[in-house]
Amino acid sequence: MKPTAILFDIGNVFVEWNPKYLYQKLIADQDELTAFLADVVTLEWHSEHDRGRPFAEGVEALSQQFPEYQDLIRLFDTRWNETINGLIPGTVDIMLELLERGIDVFGLTNFSAEKWPEFCREFDFTDHFAGVVVSGEEKLIKPDPRIFHTALTRFNLDPERTVYVDDRHENVLAAEQLDMIGHQFFNPAGLRRSLMSLGLLD
Repeated sequence: MKPTAILFDIGNVFVEWNPKYLYQKLIADQDELTAFLADVVTLEWHSEHDRGRPFAEGVEALSQQFPEYQDLIRLFDTRWNETINGLIPGTVDIMLELLERGIDVFGLTNFSAEKWPEFCREFDFTDHFAGVVVSGEEKLIKPDPRIFHTALTRFNLDPERTVYVDDRHENVLAAEQLDMIGHQFFNPAGLRRSLMSLGLLD
């Protein structure tokens, strides 16, 4: 059966996101920058904010662990918007084309509940989603199958007729294990080809 809905990830599908975009402005030495991102401001640490941990709490705990970097760590909160490097050209166009064809479009994102409203104010493409499940509000993060179940139930989606789009392989695999049609996002051109093969775009 032809899919009837698309469930989109947000970061690195619609916008380029990486803490490096902020910290490359602040740490000139490339070896120090690499070590800082690998050992201090890590994805594992930030994922706890996506799970619902307040930024103030996360920043304080990490600052105690790495007091020599406390000023830089605090900037992850106060200058968080600089971890985003703007829109990925083409993805919004695909979303709008899907909407024109009557395909329902939803979001499922690992995202801090604190930062989500600010993000939506800056990026108005979020207005086009019929609904978005935000991990920080649910206290669950992908690839936990429970957050996928939340989206499917909340939006009354048939998994076998829902395409899930995410840049991370483990998240796509989790969706496929729930009978969704997975697409690992690398670029808008590849997404367009995939949706064309499913009969959703011309």
